[in-house]
Order: sequence, then structure tokens, then C-alpha cells
Amino acid sequence: MEHRRVGSLNVSVVGIGCNNFGWRTDAAGTAAVVHAALDTGINFFDTADVYGGGQSEEFLGKALTGRRNDVIIATKFGMKMSEGKQGARPEYVRAALDASLRRLQVATIDLYQIHFPDPNTPIADTMQALNDAVKAGKVREIGCSNFSAEQMRAARATPGPRYFASVQNDYSLLERAADAEVLPECARTGVAFLPYFPLANGLLTGKYRKGKTFPEGSRGKDAFGPEVFTAENIERVEALIAFAESRGHALLELAFSWLAARPEVSSAIAGAKTAAQVRANSRAAWWKLTAADLGEVDRILS
Repeated sequence: MEHRRVGSLNVSVVGIGCNNFGWRTDAAGTAAVVHAALDTGINFFDTADVYGGGQSEEFLGKALTGRRNDVIIATKFGMKMSEGKQGARPEYVRAALDASLRRLQVATIDLYQIHFPDPNTPIADTMQALNDAVKAGKVREIGCSNFSAEQMRAARATPGPRYFASVQNDYSLLERAADAEVLPECARTGVAFLPYFPLANGLLTGKYRKGKTFPEGSRGKDAFGPEVFTAENIERVEALIAFAESRGHALLELAFSWLAARPEVSSAIAGAKTAAQVRANSRAAWWKLTAADLGEVDRILS
């Protein structure tokens, strides 16, 4: 498994998104996914306090008992946990961090990220609180999620000394908004880019085909992210499958390897409900696409 940098951290190029834990996956299922990931060389686990109402962190912490030194744990704060428990006010940052540390059963969180920008709190105040957490040894690196390039620059203009080591935004073959400004900002400043939904809510796994019924229990069947499952995107998927197969690969391999071909990308964070999905994802980022391959993909998606 290839590893890349997020600040001082060394993360696997394929990571595990833990948004299913505590919601679609129980404690036993979480442990199975986590152990399969470790067995395949994946060391990066990304969760959030809000996932499963806190159970994602709890289940992940239990599953990693005895393996803390083998993994990089990332979590996020800021989305509403309950009345009054949301945002990025310094006092809430401190409270949310301590709560995550307890649920994860760790002394230090490797990457602590603000989940969404908080328009009601000056970014300088939030950055100071995050810097204080680093100084206290509770956090190793800090990051952001769903930030624009302008918001990243505003954070970087604060006194510091620590700035965001990473930004985590929606990005895939079918969601390219980050190309315009966020990825260039990452390239300019050395901030690691962590794409979430790298498989476009499962549309890029290859199990959704034109004219076929969506599998039972799948995100497409459950209308998870219905804006992705459009007729236009299904047509694009068919073309991408044809391209990948013409070169002896599967669509899943194209989805991960296309992301890995971007130097700004450090780890593609993909959710998984089963050990089999984890194993498939872990093997999918090895295809080294050529410049001609990348150009052909852009032509297909244009």
C-alpha cells in the first residue's frame, strides 16, 4: 500500500470513511471492516463526532483496541450534535475535542478537522483553539472539510503557527468542482487534499448499470445522494467502464487510480460496509494512468 503525507502524518493512499459506523454498520460489523483494512495495509481512518450520533467514534475506538500505534485517526467537529453543541467557537472546540477523545479512547487525535465553515465564528478564534489543542498534545495535525479556497486562505492568514495540513472535500470522476480553485490552492501551499465520496456514493463501483435495477440495500436503491444517480451520470459510467475494460481494468480501479494520479491527493476516503468491499478498495489504486489515459478520461467526461 502506497503512503503519502498529511503534514507530519504518513497515510495510506486508500483510507476508510467511517460514516457508516453506528448507522448502517453495528459494532461487530465495524470491527470486521477495521480489521480487514488493517490486514490489507490501510492505516487511515476518517470519522466525525456526528456520525451515528457519536457511535462511529465509539465503535472505531473499540475496534482499534491494541492497534493504536498502527493507525492514523482523523475525526471532525462542528456539525450539530444536539442543541447548542455545534459550530467552531473556541469553547465548543475544546468540549468537542475532549468528547471525541473519550469516545475514541485515545490520548491524541492525529488529524482534527472542522467539518464545515462556521460563519458565526471568526476563523482566527477557531485556529487559535486548534493551535492550543496541538500545544496541549491532544492533536497532531489540524485540517478542514468543505472549505473553499478563499476560506482556506483566510485561515492561513491567521497568526498560526499551525495551519490546515489538509482539506477534505467531495471529489471524484463525477464531481470535479475542486479542480477550479481548491486543488490549485493545495498545490500552491502544500496542503493535502482528501477526497470524500471518491466512488460518488457507489456509482463508480460498477454495480450500477444502464437499464438494470439497483441492488437491494445499495445507496442507489436507498436514494442516498439521489443527485448523483442521474441518467447523465449513468451514461458516463457506461463510457468509463468501457474505457477501463479496454485497458484490462475495472471501473473501481479507474476511480481510485484516477484520484491517486493527482499529486495533491494524499488519501481517497471511501466508506465500506463489508470486509470484501475493503479488500476490493485496497487493491484498486495500483493502476498508473498515463497522460494519454488521463486525457481520454477528460474527453469522456467533457
